[in-house]
Amino acid sequence: MVGEGSYRRGVPAPTPIRSAVAALLLLLPLAACAGTGGREADAPALASDAPLPAAVPEGTKLIVGDPPTKVALQLSGELDSFSFDLEWANISGGPQTSEAFRADALDVGAVADIPPIHATWTGLPVKIVASRFRKDPLAHPTYELGIAPGANVRTLADLRGRKIAYSPGQAQGALVLRVLKKAGLTRQDVTLVELPSTGDVYPNALASRQVDVAPIGGVNIRRYTAKFGRDGATTIPHGLRDDPGHLYVRTETLRDPAKAAAIREYVAAWARASRWVYEHPEEWIDGYYVKDQGLSAADGRYLVEQAGEPDLPADWTEAVERHQETIDVLAAETGNPPLRAADLYDRRYEATAAQAIKGGAR
Repeated sequence: MVGEGSYRRGVPAPTPIRSAVAALLLLLPLAACAGTGGREADAPALASDAPLPAAVPEGTKLIVGDPPTKVALQLSGELDSFSFDLEWANISGGPQTSEAFRADALDVGAVADIPPIHATWTGLPVKIVASRFRKDPLAHPTYELGIAPGANVRTLADLRGRKIAYSPGQAQGALVLRVLKKAGLTRQDVTLVELPSTGDVYPNALASRQVDVAPIGGVNIRRYTAKFGRDGATTIPHGLRDDPGHLYVRTETLRDPAKAAAIREYVAAWARASRWVYEHPEEWIDGYYVKDQGLSAADGRYLVEQAGEPDLPADWTEAVERHQETIDVLAAETGNPPLRAADLYDRRYEATAAQAIKGGAR
């Protein structure tokens, strides 16, 4: 439910993103609060292998960049039930989240699987504290490969020699590299055209034949074929899992025992909100897609059907293994050093979401 911005290896986010985040931080009293939370400056830090505190101390505050969950909690009636002060930042996607993390102005971000990797590569230590997937990810993919009119691409084998939209550091960019590997191709076998995947950039690039292939997601899948199908525009499945969604935080934030406890409480609420969205589709369509996002009810219904049922596993072993495969592909293609996916996860939170769904954590 979130977008991914673009990174280049070792290079900060583009100036417009920096400016947007800077403007946001001027409007929100974030920086002073995010760094202190509920822990006094001289209080002992929480060790990375220490058990999470069971209670959240009075005066604790979290700043969270997870706009869809805020709406879900409002609609479900749980928004005001937290034991700590919760402030929302209108921040989503990897670049904005990393900027806010670096400014000590955000505690929790919601992204897919690529931002934690790139944050680590650019010297920002982070940990994943919650993971969500789709029960039937191949039947409910996040992206499909959009095919330009007249490109004559029907299978992955047809990608050889094609111009493919590529956004370094984004989920879509990583998907392109994984698709090429599945097809037995390398980036030298195609022409990667660097484009941001925001808004209608990819559909328009396809329609104008700027590129032959581009991974498109959300309502763009529906809208692209509806608008350009008569000209020969199509989509094809890529056949890979593309469903991870994570909550992640700075490693430093978890040294604050008060924030570590509050994050556990937020993860539990996030899990319940995820389940509530699935079990109340009409309320979600109206309250989020129509009233909050300005989409039509038809678009909202399409997105709900596309998402399917959420999977909140109590065991992250398989998720870590899949994440490692993605890291290996990215490292080989970008020249960045290999990482251990297991080091990105704080497994003290591993069962929190699943227990919350069962009523075991609140």
